[in-house]
Amino acid sequence: MEEEVTTGGDNIVTEYATYEDFLDSQITSFDLYYLEDQELARDLVELGYRGSGEVLKREEFEARKQAAEASRLSKRSQQKKLASDEKVIKDPLLAALAQREAANRNGKMTSIVFIRDKNPRGQEISGYIDYAYRLKTEDFEPYFGGRKRLLPRPSDLSFYNWETATSTSNPTPNYQVIAENASGLLFKNKRDRKIVNVDPKAPNPGDNSERHIINTSKYIQVVIYDHINRRKT
Repeated sequence: MEEEVTTGGDNIVTEYATYEDFLDSQITSFDLYYLEDQELARDLVELGYRGSGEVLKREEFEARKQAAEASRLSKRSQQKKLASDEKVIKDPLLAALAQREAANRNGKMTSIVFIRDKNPRGQEISGYIDYAYRLKTEDFEPYFGGRKRLLPRPSDLSFYNWETATSTSNPTPNYQVIAENASGLLFKNKRDRKIVNVDPKAPNPGDNSERHIINTSKYIQVVIYDHINRRKT
């Protein structure tokens, strides 16, 4: 019962601009006819003697109004805040990721990042990273701030350690991995069912997809495959 009242209060403060508007919504034409005084009618509603809605004092209405506005501004700020915001980015890979961050967060794009380089042990590794999924599961601020280096992991879409011959592949909420295929490694987008072909010899990576080679001195090789999401109809 208490939960219903709270929810109703939230609706009340967003529906009515002022406390007076809220009181007036509970005053009927009969109230005004018999009382002949709108202020008196408002007072009776506030005291709970008139009206069929929730009894709400001015102080509580204003408090809920401020809380609702604070919540709205907080959500708006969170939606706009990106890990790459206000960062001075010089590395070509990070710059490319920053350009794609918003689109990968809002679902318009799901980029696959191929990285080949050496891990902290000096072993050569390579792998395909679901950028949108990593953004949701990891804080990228240290990457864009230059305090952390982006490398593929065994938990990513695909991973290979060239020294130990360790190989892994994992599906993500965005992609299904198709490893046993004559065309080589393929990724199937789970939203529109389109195939992303990461074979560099392929004429193109597939429908609604683009292949971008990132020239950077900080990695052996970097390629980004951008897939524009289209809902299947």
